[in-house]
Amino acid sequence: MEKVDCIVIGAGAVGLATARALARAGREVVVLEAEQGIGLGISSRSSEVIHAGIYYPTGLTKTGLCVAGRDLLYQFCAEYDVPHQRCGKLLVATSDDEISKLRAIQAQAAANGVHDLQPLTRAQAKEMEPALHCVAAVLSPSTGIVDSAGYMSALLGDAEAHGAMVALATPVVGGSVEPDGIVIEAAGAEPMTLKAGFVVNAAGLGAQRIAHNLRGMPAELIPPLHLAKGNYYALGSRAPFSHLIYPMPEKGGLGVHLTLDLGGQARFGPDVEWIDEIDYSVDPHRADSFYAAIRRYWPELPEDSLQPAYAGIRPKIERPGGPGTDFLIQTEQAHGIPHLVNVFGVESPGLTSSLAIAELVANRTAFQS
Repeated sequence: MEKVDCIVIGAGAVGLATARALARAGREVVVLEAEQGIGLGISSRSSEVIHAGIYYPTGLTKTGLCVAGRDLLYQFCAEYDVPHQRCGKLLVATSDDEISKLRAIQAQAAANGVHDLQPLTRAQAKEMEPALHCVAAVLSPSTGIVDSAGYMSALLGDAEAHGAMVALATPVVGGSVEPDGIVIEAAGAEPMTLKAGFVVNAAGLGAQRIAHNLRGMPAELIPPLHLAKGNYYALGSRAPFSHLIYPMPEKGGLGVHLTLDLGGQARFGPDVEWIDEIDYSVDPHRADSFYAAIRRYWPELPEDSLQPAYAGIRPKIERPGGPGTDFLIQTEQAHGIPHLVNVFGVESPGLTSSLAIAELVANRTAFQS
């Protein structure tokens, strides 16, 4: 059995950012990834938005991590030439009864330390986006978009430059908590057993399974996993927008919003579809319910113009229909195991928060929901 300093399970944005932070701190790091490549799970199936930190309740772990992570991500992208764009987004009220919700979001943003929101009248919003329908809007200039694949490649490159090693197609199948470290059992073409002084379980949708298979981890402290699928649809033609467009949030998500990729192509989503098993297929007929929602802010959306794009799955630790929950980053303070950090429930804004999460984990600072 080989001994290593640190093992990070999962090579998504959070796992790679954590491996990089540990490696840059001089730690020996091995990343174990079940898939054939990096970032093929949650991280590759997001809207690729750099969130400002607007919506989340003040005081939650993810709120502070999003605000801090946003700035770290912009700095990282500039330093490592990761394609990104600070395009801004418009939050829109499409009827008079939504204006109070818009003002409440402004107040929430200010409480979170996001002070750059700019209220817009209908005329000001229309001047910025002539195709937009709204009665009032708010501009978030610090919202942007990022090439998530390019970002993760840059994380990997810098982690490897500082000595980290990544083993792909190496799923973790079990392990045990020992007095002087954690034993990790991994399968794959070359099964291995490693003993680590420090383990970070950042396996996304597989984090709960790995925690349950780790002998010595208290099962009662492992949160449930609820799968909230989000379907995205692409526009067949170019959309007449240069900003992201977000309606008022809905239960379980931020509403069917319009995002842009770095090429200017528009996509809509995600919705919220509770599922029992991982399934990334996109039903073309589900787009039928998108048209009415989108036409509230873009009345001229052409008929039959939405095409299935992709789907992502949020690893929620709340019950379907329940209130929003925090990221759950478990350290020794929560579970009593000095060598282990579990990262549960990191959905949006996880990509934005990834560098801040990495700093938190690398410093072994305890946060609980």
